Amino acid sequence: MTICILWLRRDLRLDDNPALVAAIRSHKRVIPLYIHEKGLSSSFGHDGLASRWWLHHSLVSLSEELSRKGSRLLIRSGEALEVIKNLIQETSAETVYWNRLYTPREIERDRSIKAWLEGQHIKVSSHNSALLKEPWVHRKPDGAPYRVFTPFWKSLEQSLSPDLPDACPQALPEVPDNLLGESPVSLGLLPKISWDEGFYSIWKPGEEGAWRNLDQFTNQAMSGYGHERDIPSLSSTSRLSPHLRFGEISIRRVFARIREVTEEGNVPGALTFAKELGWREFANHLLFHYPHTVEEPLDPRYTHFPWRTDFESDLVHWQRGMTGFPIIDAGMRELWATGWMHNRVRMIVASFLTKNLLIPWQRGAEWFWDTLVDADLAANTLGWQWSSGCGADAAPYFRIFNPILQGEKFDAEGRYVRQWVPEISRLPATWIHRPFERSHAELDAFGVRLGEHYPLPIVDLANSRKRALDAYEVIRNRQTA
Repeated sequence: MTICILWLRRDLRLDDNPALVAAIRSHKRVIPLYIHEKGLSSSFGHDGLASRWWLHHSLVSLSEELSRKGSRLLIRSGEALEVIKNLIQETSAETVYWNRLYTPREIERDRSIKAWLEGQHIKVSSHNSALLKEPWVHRKPDGAPYRVFTPFWKSLEQSLSPDLPDACPQALPEVPDNLLGESPVSLGLLPKISWDEGFYSIWKPGEEGAWRNLDQFTNQAMSGYGHERDIPSLSSTSRLSPHLRFGEISIRRVFARIREVTEEGNVPGALTFAKELGWREFANHLLFHYPHTVEEPLDPRYTHFPWRTDFESDLVHWQRGMTGFPIIDAGMRELWATGWMHNRVRMIVASFLTKNLLIPWQRGAEWFWDTLVDADLAANTLGWQWSSGCGADAAPYFRIFNPILQGEKFDAEGRYVRQWVPEISRLPATWIHRPFERSHAELDAFGVRLGEHYPLPIVDLANSRKRALDAYEVIRNRQTA
């Protein structure tokens, strides 16, 4: 009886899982293995707290699904190669299957493990389950990597094949009872404080939750996605990002659904949604070709950017949603309460941190890594470098989002702010994004006292904008000197 190990990582699903499909086609016995390694995919030395919460529940869900198919998930902790060595000794497995990952540390680890296995005459079978096109496959005509999104996406879109995803297997072979593992609870992934209480009413980690979100989005929100996706008070986005981050649904499955929708009729929102998913591909493309960008700017001019050094107090106010700018505070509080933040608001809070407060983008990336359930190293790096102006296809240095105007444009009625900043929820829509411009008497009429019920702004927008532009001029002049 041929035996293989199926090493599951960020592909915690049974549907359209290429490594799983290949394993069950070639072997009578397949042993699904999850190895708990600490902090491997990040450059921050730890796994994000919100991601750990999600991982716990995703492993529970996968374990239950494997049991329904006649198998079970073997969970073990430790250094990956040592865990695999021990399991090979216990089972005499002849092949190890996995789906490829793309962060710098994971690439280095997988290469090392593959070299050892092949040196022991044990086969390695690796597959693509996470991307439409892998970074070394999709390049510019001259062979160089892309650094601008639009040509990247146009080329990718034209080269996509209509391959159908693989269906979930109906049954899986049993795992021998003598193979012992751990439970998700024993990994200690859940927070020791009740910070995650708000997560449960919003999220359902696992394949079932991923399919539910996909169905709900395509049936209800996709048609209006093109013009509603920037409105944070609406449920107009897919909320598939954490499911994609943990591989609970495949990108091929999502694109297959997009094709189904577009074949049924004219749905402009479907094409816009596909393009947004293209940014996820672009992020992985950049991280693979420029791995140093996790910690360093892609644009080398920004290596010596004159960031502030006396920013700790302002950073805490930003993290806690106490800046005095309602749209900023609403976003940061949504993040803390739900492990997620609307994408438009992510751009606004990132611009505010890096440009109005002149705090290094790495500090924002660290906070998002810790608090986002969809914390993804490639997307996190791309987003923060884009916002601060130092990455590929980045926002120009002079583009500084005004949080007041952004709030009035994308939250015109103040519904989003009222939900997350209840201290000022009674204010009329015309005031709610700029309460600090009203008199004490006017605010008193609505039960609001700035500096007592809600903070005064921690920075002057006009002065901080000038300070940011002056800082950017420093590095521009340095380039031309």
